[in-house]
Amino acid sequence: MATPTSARIAGIALLALALLYAAWFHADRHAAAALLVFVLPPLLLAVPAWRGGRRSAFWGAVFALGWFSHGVMVAWTRPGEALFAWLAIVLSLVVVVAVSWPGLQARFGRRRG
Repeated sequence: MATPTSARIAGIALLALALLYAAWFHADRHAAAALLVFVLPPLLLAVPAWRGGRRSAFWGAVFALGWFSHGVMVAWTRPGEALFAWLAIVLSLVVVVAVSWPGLQARFGRRRG
């Protein structure tokens, strides 16, 4: 069975989130903790999600809800980091939508024959 496009999109978005957080926190005084909390999870989930792994996609979406919340909080309170925060918000939403897409299609798609 071919890997759905939505799985590929989720994998790319997770990888992009890992790269975004690596760039965002590279000079932070708590860089090691930021790498463990923000960079490592999406990095570990990106390849299995890309390959269509359901568990990794599910956990990617669960974590994306936290990354989304973090992005909203930072965008609202720290204008100097708003660009990073908005990128994290958008990428988190892409992960959630991409992971949810097959289920949404199954639920609301046209019924065949």
